[in-house]
Formats: sequence, C-alpha cells, structure tokens
Amino acid sequence: MELQKYRMPLLGGEIKELADYENKVILIVNTASKCGFTPQYQSLEELYNKYKDQGLVILGFPCNQFGRQEPGDSEEIGTFCQKNYGVTFPVFEKIDVNGDAAAPIYKDLKSEAPGLLGTQKIKWNFTKFLINRKGEIIDRYAPTTKPEDMEEDICQALREG
Repeated sequence: MELQKYRMPLLGGEIKELADYENKVILIVNTASKCGFTPQYQSLEELYNKYKDQGLVILGFPCNQFGRQEPGDSEEIGTFCQKNYGVTFPVFEKIDVNGDAAAPIYKDLKSEAPGLLGTQKIKWNFTKFLINRKGEIIDRYAPTTKPEDMEEDICQALREG
C-alpha cells in the first residue's frame, strides 16, 4: 500500500498523514462502540502497548454501516474508547468502508486483500488488515478473529523488519 497517498482526520480533527506510519507494522481495524465485537478494543490496546516500541501501530476506523453500531460523534467515540478500554492507539473520524462513499484506504484494502470468495466488501465491524513494514498486506482477518490470535503473525512481521 502506498501510505503516502492517504491523509485522514483523527477523532480530534487533526489531519494525519498515513505516511507517518511507513516502516511500521500496521493493523487496520474498522471499529464500533455498540458491536458484539467491541470488547476487542481491550485486546487491541494490549497488543498495541506490548509491541508499539517494536514498531506496531494499530489504526482504528469507526464505522456505522453495520446496524447503527457507531451512532456517536467523534467526541462520544473518543470518550467511549478512552473510558471503557483506555485506548491510546490512533482512532480516526468515522468513515464508510463499503459503497461509493467508502474511504479510499478501504477501497484499496479490499482490492488488494479481498474477503471470502473474492468479495470486495467488508462483512462486519472489526475486520482487520495486517500490513508489513514494506506496505504489503500480510493478511485479512475476520471480525471473529480475536486480536490475540493474530499475535504470532504480528511478531513475525515485526521480526522481518
């Protein structure tokens, strides 16, 4: 992925150049505050804290396209993430991940790492993409895949630095 072509707003409104994450192992996740998988925030934060000094960054992208699971505004999302899960990894403004209005990064992620049977859609919140330091997508993980179950893949990507 060519990270330098993406500029996106963080929850606080600051525009973030994704090129700032080049040479990092990146885990991209579409998130939601009212989803059955929301408790994955805790495992994501644990992974981030455990490996951020070795080069892991987790990027959260709230999405409200799956049954109104992220109805809040940026302030509400940020407060929820901090209060309930102590999230310190970067969380961006709410985006669409499917359809004509899908964020360009998600259009590219889906194109480069299609889902089951080659689908170009994100099935549900907490779909995850692991990207190595060269910007190559290592794998796409289903919402049901717990973050801790990806730890071996993350460690391998960090070692391959």
